[in-house]
Amino acid sequence: MPENHSEIAQMRAITISREYGSGGGEVAQRLAQRLGWELVDHEIVVRVAQELNITEMEAEEHDERGESLVNYLISSMRVLQPAMFTLEPQPVLTNTRIYHEALTKVVEAAIARGHVIIVGRGSQVLLAGRRDVFHARIVAPFDLRVQYVMQREGLGKGDAEARIQMKDHDRERYLQTQYRRNPDDPALYDLVINSGILDLDTVTDLITLGVERKAKRLHIPTNELGPKAGLTRYPGQPGDIRPPTS
Repeated sequence: MPENHSEIAQMRAITISREYGSGGGEVAQRLAQRLGWELVDHEIVVRVAQELNITEMEAEEHDERGESLVNYLISSMRVLQPAMFTLEPQPVLTNTRIYHEALTKVVEAAIARGHVIIVGRGSQVLLAGRRDVFHARIVAPFDLRVQYVMQREGLGKGDAEARIQMKDHDRERYLQTQYRRNPDDPALYDLVINSGILDLDTVTDLITLGVERKAKRLHIPTNELGPKAGLTRYPGQPGDIRPPTS
């Protein structure tokens, strides 16, 4: 699928939210390869956020590239918050405030770098106010997600079902606890795609097209956006308007 990379280059990031087993992680990887952007997987973000005293060598164990985005994020955090890297290790998991502040700094550092694809960890809420970020969510019917996990992770049906339910519950609880938002809220996203029938390459195509189209509207004033843009008033009164009841 041809795309206008000069238009897309105006965007800073893409966030990918996904139901477990919907193929969202695979889509993020394909987007990164297609666009030549950095992939910030949720496991890397969690690792950096939880272990504030992590070394660059330890971080590189989670990244295949020599000059990695993880290195950049850690270096940026050392410059902005040097005290964080002189403290003794803290029980981050027992202090949600410390964890959340660290996670926020990691995401902000990624956005400062630009041209990144961020998977999970509430990034669709953290970056909701930025028009130069595209938010996508990948969903799929439960039975098809079970088949995906069985095949990809070599699990039996019962174990796959339990794993999906656990992961979905954890992600929902995290977003509700930190932001009082539900990951199923469609208003958090520019695009929600069901991968139940569409193959993952098509899903990747659709997100790429959405990013390009959103980039083309960055120059439009906010008050001129929305479903009303370019539309005139109905020629008459809609037929389903009912008179007020007494």
